Amino acid sequence: MSQLTFNLMPQRRILTVSELTGKVRDLLAKNFTDIWVEGEISNCREAQSGHVYCTLKDDRSQIKMVCFKTQLRTMKFRPEDGLHVTVRGSLSVYESRGEYQIYVETIEPVGLGALQLAFEQLKKRLEAEGLFSPARKKPLPMLPNRIGLITSPRGAAVRDVVRILRRRFPNVCLSLYPVRVQGEGASKEIVEALRFFNRKNTVDVIIVARGGGSIEDLWSFNEEIVARAISGSLIPIISGIGHETDFTIADFVADVRASTPSAAAELVVQTRREFDKHIADLQETLASLIRYRLLESSRRVHELAGRRGFRRPLDLLRQQRQRADDMTARLTHGLRARVEQSRKRFTGAHVRIVSFDFRAKMNTLCRRVDAYETRLGNGLRAKIAASRKRFTIWHLRIISFDFRKTISAFQRRLEKRDAELAARIDRQLRLKHERLTRLRLQLEERSPLKVLERGYAIATDAAGNILKSVKGINLGDPVSVKLRYGQLSTQVTGKKEE
Repeated sequence: MSQLTFNLMPQRRILTVSELTGKVRDLLAKNFTDIWVEGEISNCREAQSGHVYCTLKDDRSQIKMVCFKTQLRTMKFRPEDGLHVTVRGSLSVYESRGEYQIYVETIEPVGLGALQLAFEQLKKRLEAEGLFSPARKKPLPMLPNRIGLITSPRGAAVRDVVRILRRRFPNVCLSLYPVRVQGEGASKEIVEALRFFNRKNTVDVIIVARGGGSIEDLWSFNEEIVARAISGSLIPIISGIGHETDFTIADFVADVRASTPSAAAELVVQTRREFDKHIADLQETLASLIRYRLLESSRRVHELAGRRGFRRPLDLLRQQRQRADDMTARLTHGLRARVEQSRKRFTGAHVRIVSFDFRAKMNTLCRRVDAYETRLGNGLRAKIAASRKRFTIWHLRIISFDFRKTISAFQRRLEKRDAELAARIDRQLRLKHERLTRLRLQLEERSPLKVLERGYAIATDAAGNILKSVKGINLGDPVSVKLRYGQLSTQVTGKKEE
């Protein structure tokens, strides 16, 4: 019978680090699949992949926390240092470093709502980028012709805007782009409406309006894509969202913030009223300047009327009229004398030509030729015959020449010149008479007698100097007063300085 042996030594099972870490991971994943943990976020950092790594701690302990990019897309706010939050997720181990950590599914802030926290975070970030800076805000147009309205066509905001514009700005053109103002996809429709107006460039100002509501109802106007679309708009934008106490990110980014949709319409109307007031101010200023210029011109006319050159304007006018008449008479007489002299010369020439007897002259020449033939003899008869033949030819030409026709042509030319000369004389006389009329009208307009016709008078002292002030005039001094018709001689019985 064999002897039984017993090994009472415990059998050791040696695990590798990876095996141990795997068992711990399986244990944690099995028992801590859906847990809620409250704590404060610290050491928060974002990797290039978009994942966020943080530490969740309280006053005695801490644990690693991982929030992947897919979960961040569904969150209204982003984790940051100092936030007191409640996270929901599962517990597991990161085997490479042997650290246990929470894989976050959702995060909720403690004490402050998620939407309000997201609002504050986005506001802080956009303000740091300068989107709220007054320097980048565009001024509203003074007199808009077309207004773009982005709102729901079934809401109260569109009715308020239309009512105010129809009552106070009836000739404006309002273009409505209907969008949803709350719910999923509303922010994308608002962005598309802003891009449409900027692409078409058919309006002068855009109003983004919505009635009041909770922060959830107004959240479409707190989206980052809406804020950047408003910031990138080339057209001025007025935000009229919610009630007077409601504020959205769109209000801070817009060029002008109105407390309500009705207030936004009032702002547009206010620019019209300011423009009308500016026009009225310009009209008043222009009227004042015209009145001032009229007063200055009137004062200048009175000063000119008191000068020596206007004391006897009628005498100067009469002298100019007489000189013009003398010059006209002299010019007429001279031109007529020249015409008469030319006519006499023509008549004398005509008489001499008519009285000239060519036949008698020819007979005399013939007799003289016969005498020369007898005197020269038979040797020169041939030459004399040739000369007689040439003479006969010239004689026939002279006889056949029509002097009457030539004289008639000269007479017609002389009559034509006479008519042209008479027309020139009449034209010169008419021009001189028109110039004389203009000078007479100018003298009459500038004549101080025009002032006298309205009841004014010109006072002069004994030396003939015009009196402009009571200084230098004593009681009892003689004074002459020139009226429109006649002159008065008076004596100073009293005076008053002004």
